[in-house]
Amino acid sequence: MNVTLRQLRYFVAVAEQGQIGRAAEVCHVSQPALSVQIKDLEQGLGVMLLERQPRKVTLTPAGHEVLGHARRVLAEIGALERTARLTRGLGGRLSIGVIPTVAPYLIPAALPLLRAENLRLDLRVREARTGTLIEDLAEGRLDAAVIALPSGEQGLEETPLFTDRFLLAGSCDQIGRMRAEGHVPDPTSLLPRQLLLLDEGHCLADQALAVCALDRRDTRVDLGASSLSTLAGLVGGGFGLTFLPELAAARESAAAPEMALTRFPEPQPQRVIGLVRRASSRGQGWFGTLAAILARAGDEVIAAAPGAIAALALAPETPARGTPTTTG
Repeated sequence: MNVTLRQLRYFVAVAEQGQIGRAAEVCHVSQPALSVQIKDLEQGLGVMLLERQPRKVTLTPAGHEVLGHARRVLAEIGALERTARLTRGLGGRLSIGVIPTVAPYLIPAALPLLRAENLRLDLRVREARTGTLIEDLAEGRLDAAVIALPSGEQGLEETPLFTDRFLLAGSCDQIGRMRAEGHVPDPTSLLPRQLLLLDEGHCLADQALAVCALDRRDTRVDLGASSLSTLAGLVGGGFGLTFLPELAAARESAAAPEMALTRFPEPQPQRVIGLVRRASSRGQGWFGTLAAILARAGDEVIAAAPGAIAALALAPETPARGTPTTTG
């Protein structure tokens, strides 16, 4: 048996495209050449992988099993190639994923620092939810990911970057009344019908529910906004209250001047943002360098939060940061 990487790549392309012709286009080869490679793979393995029909191909049971192995082999080869490029430090091509409640605020601040470190760095950034990023890490499509810690996944190395406290966001009238009464509610005392949160799949919504001692089965909580910017506009318009990460305070306050922010009483709810990678990729210097740069960028963005809050003449800053941490 002599299976080649080319055969595996062509087979995966056929499985994903569902047609020989389309797979050939994706692989930039002729259809006869691709078909020959697939037939050679089947002969080498001694099994039929595809059921060929006039307009499509369907995987056989053996084909489904081989597809999983082929994807893992190609993922490991891709990781090996990236390791070779990154062994000497932060350079070459680097693919990282970032959760949506962090990416719009952290990446613009981090890019100048990354360019200063290495102008030749070919950085690819993917914004997706935590589950998708962890899957892409496992499959070798990403080198690292920025998520809320702990991940709860085995086989990952985790490095904390910075602490991101949650602020209470609402309309200027709502927050103003709280200030006038001298009482900012504890997260657990917020009424579910007041809360607007991100839709299902966002770890930030799960974190907010956790600090409020609620769960998704509580249908009185409105879970439906697709982004923090949407939430900021809604609560600024008086439609409820929400949790806004300190990381997003400066940007979202500027975009939604009708929204007001204040801090929760101590202990303030918070999350830890970290960088993760496959534990099998240890021993590569780029990870520590990347973590240091992202941590610096995060600290710089969060440092602007007090100014955003002060500009709205809301609650004074409290320097303490040693508070309970939520999981994400």
